[in-house]
This record gives sequence, structure tokens and C-alpha cells, in this order.
Amino acid sequence: LDADDAFSAGSDSSPEIGTLLKVDTEATVTLALVSALSSPTPSHENPEQEMRIVEVEFIGELPKDDHGNPKSFRRGVSSYPGLGDIVSRASQAELSMAYASDEDTSIRIGHIQQDVTIPAMVKIDELLGKHFAVLGTTGTGKSCSVALILRRILEKNPKAHILLLDVHREYASSFKEYAEIIQPSNMSLPFWMLNFEEFVEILIGNQPNREQDIEILRELIPLAKTRYAASTRRDQVATPSLRSKDPGDGVNLGVDTPVPYRSSDLMSLIEEHLGKLDLKGELAPFKRLKARLETMTRDPRYAFMFGHMTISDNMAEVVGRIFRIPVNDKPITVLELGGLPSEVINVCVSVLARMAFDFGLWSQGRVPITFVCEEAHRYVPSDKSSGFEPTKRAISRIAKEGRKYGVSLAIITQRPSELDPSILSQCNTVFSLRLTNERDQEILKAGISDAAASLMEFMPTMGTGEAVTFGEGVSLPTRIKFDLLPRHALPKSSTA
Repeated sequence: LDADDAFSAGSDSSPEIGTLLKVDTEATVTLALVSALSSPTPSHENPEQEMRIVEVEFIGELPKDDHGNPKSFRRGVSSYPGLGDIVSRASQAELSMAYASDEDTSIRIGHIQQDVTIPAMVKIDELLGKHFAVLGTTGTGKSCSVALILRRILEKNPKAHILLLDVHREYASSFKEYAEIIQPSNMSLPFWMLNFEEFVEILIGNQPNREQDIEILRELIPLAKTRYAASTRRDQVATPSLRSKDPGDGVNLGVDTPVPYRSSDLMSLIEEHLGKLDLKGELAPFKRLKARLETMTRDPRYAFMFGHMTISDNMAEVVGRIFRIPVNDKPITVLELGGLPSEVINVCVSVLARMAFDFGLWSQGRVPITFVCEEAHRYVPSDKSSGFEPTKRAISRIAKEGRKYGVSLAIITQRPSELDPSILSQCNTVFSLRLTNERDQEILKAGISDAAASLMEFMPTMGTGEAVTFGEGVSLPTRIKFDLLPRHALPKSSTA
């Protein structure tokens, strides 16, 4: 910086890290972010004579038209400035060109830190066409930011399909007019929709000598399915047109075939085996399974799985309600998992993630679904020994392949270091609020471009509702301040 330059003339005009500077060249206005500031030989006598050095990273340019006026922003630099070219602060018009996006395809979420008059915009298609993450220590305004982003998306797209997993029951108040709120009391996720691994997790868990119990279930579940199919066939003899569609008709039913069966059939099969005399020494696993099945069918916390007196193939209804098909003016499902037993929460998330991916796959992406996973480090932890394997697999599958089928993932977590790194690496847009833990900061720095790395220096000291945002959903890595939600739309996340 020149000593007599406007930059140095007062502390208020000195650039700070993250400030956007410009160099006016013949063909373009080249833009650069300040990444470091230094003074190699500080002078005690005369601070004006100090040498001040600003390091910058070039990130994009505004090409000029035939009359020399700058046009819209593009990433990358085609012609670098030379020695002696004048560097100055980007004007308000240039800032708004660089940060602004087309209003039809973008939403406003706040304003940029450098100039409060310039809105921070997010491109909806880039945000939801891939995956995004909202990170931040507890109490930094994470829930409010998530509610704000989703509300702005829904205001623009009233026919969206969003599923929000709400572990702490805080979002129902935020989406009153937009949401189908599913609680344990009105939830329906029949047990026959679980695959074998998920059913074993609920029924057997991690008890010792579980292998015998698992083998017994592997043998009995297909028999229970066949029994149910046979009984429905008897009921349908009067209407032969239905017989050709019957999944149990001449098809070998496997343990994972998603067709209904009754828990009472499974119970009677276990009892038949208990009644056989030749099994005298091996009755313990049958008795264990019977006792566990009886406990669960009577436990009110499991009523959403086992509580239905009549079993019918209502998969279309269940899937339609969860993924909002048809939308019926309620484009978001808030699924409150708070009152469920902990082993069941993992299984529910596993089933829902699996169904979301399969639905996207079989509908060939015609109905785009956004799967919002609050407290994601619970379901896809980096520690190999913790967590529930099918849940990890189902969410990882959405992260790795969901984009092709219109299933996008939103990861919300306060501990990026406890999250499976492969999940975070798939998030193309990141909103990072204050992160105080050093390990969390390192995980984040490892996955971002150099232009945004200098902004990470602000990480531990940012205020509530401030974030560093980078990735494909925003035009430039930048520090932003989120807008405040109206009082009636705030999530219930304040402290006791």
C-alpha cells in the first residue's frame, strides 16, 4: 500500500481479510480477495512510513463490452494484471455485479459483510441440485439459518418436496403454514417396510449370541410373508383380476421383499417351533424372540410400527405422506423423532433415507426430494464402531449417487470432525457459522478452495447469525450476515 494512498489514510478504509479488490485492465476488471495483511518492518517513530503488504488471491473477473463497461461476473481469470497496474477497492456497483445473482433463480438469505446494502444470494438449482451443509457450534444460530434458507426456498417453490428430520422438536413452529408435521402419535411406518437388517436391529439389537436368533428370523419372516399372501389370495378369489398382481402368487418371497406380513403370523410360527418336541435343547432363542416381540407389540412407543390392528399394503399412502405427493399446499414434512426410543430413531432414519433414494431411482428423478438431516453426526459418525451400519449406508448412498436421481442431502451438524468425512466432501455448498473447536476448523479447511481458506481465520470469532459461505450455490466465497426471521417463524431453539 502506498503511504499516501486512500487505503492507508485511515483505519476505516484499510482493507481487511475477505475484502474484494479490483484491478482495472484493458479487457476486464479483475477481482481479488484479500487473503493476508502484513507489515515486515514496523516503524515506531513514524507509522506513516511503514511498508504495508496486502496479499490477494484472484478469483474472477468482469469482462468489458465494446464500450468498456463491465458485464456480468465469471469465475476464473483470463488475463492477469501486470506490474504497476493500480489496485483499488471494488465499487458498490462492481460488488453487486460480483455477488448478485438472477432474482428468479436465487433467494436472498442475508447481506454480505463488506457492504450491508448488497444482498447475499444463493442459487437454488446449484444448492439443491447437489448437496449442502450448515455447520456451527451450538448456539450460533444454526437452526434459525436452516429455517431461513428452507423458508425462502419454499416461498419461491410452493411445490417442493422436503423431508426434515427434527430430533429436538424445534422446527414445527417455524413452518406452520408449509408443513405436514408427523409426530410419534400420528406417524405410520409399518414394521414390514423395514429390511432384514433394520428389523434385526429393533428386535434383537446387540445382545450376546444373537446369531441363532438372526438365523431363526431369517427362516421365519419369508414364511410369515407367504402366509399373509396366501390369506389375501383366499380373500381375493372373488376378484380374479387382482390375482395376477399379487406378489406372493408363484413368486418366491425373500426376507427383504417389501410385502406386508403380520406380527401375529410371526408369533404363531415361533410358537409352532416351541411346540416341537425335537427342539428341546434349543428353545432359548425362540423364547427370547417371542418375549421381545410381545414386549414391542404392547409398548406404546412402538405403536407407529406395530400398533395397526389390520395389516394392508399401504406403502403408496405412507410414501406419499412423507414425501408430499401430492403436495396439497404443504411442501415440507417435519418428522419429529424426539419421542422415539434411541434404537428406533436410527432405524427410522435408515428406512426414510433408503426410501428417498429408491423413490428417486424408480421415478427417474421426476420428483426431486430434499432430505434434511439435522444432527447428522448421530447417523453417519466418523467412528467406524459407532452408529448403525444401514443408516450410514443409506445416507452415504444419497450423498454419492442421489444427485443423478434428484435426491439432494442437507447436512446440519455442530461437529464436522465427528461426521464421516466422505459425506462432508460431497457437499458442494457450505454455510459455516462459528466453529470454536480446532479440529472442526481443520476438517473444514481441508475441503475448501484456497480463496475461501483465508476467510476461515474468522471462524472462532464470528457473531451469532454470521457465516462464511462458499461453494457452487454462491458466486464467491464470502462472509455474510443472515437475515432475521419474523418472530412467528423462529424455531423453538432458545435455551431453557
